[in-house]
Amino acid sequence: MSAPNPHDDPAALKELQDAIYRDKVLRARAMSNEARFDEALELTNGVFERMAEGVMWQLGLSEPVEIWNEVRRRMDRLARARDHQFYSAVS
Repeated sequence: MSAPNPHDDPAALKELQDAIYRDKVLRARAMSNEARFDEALELTNGVFERMAEGVMWQLGLSEPVEIWNEVRRRMDRLARARDHQFYSAVS
């Protein structure tokens, strides 16, 4: 007989989600600052790789220079949107 599926019971699912989150928090707290920084860089690199793959798929590009220029353009656009409310032109 197999174990019950926690997705069938909202309370069991919530308990599983909480346990996973608690485990992640405890692991992060146990890490040194250097290890935490290394993990952040690794996550960032993974995100950039997925962005490049998305550009390749969306635009049909294959040249690395073109792909990374488009990723950079998109990141610049996000930065402008984020900074729009923080900065204004001096008159």
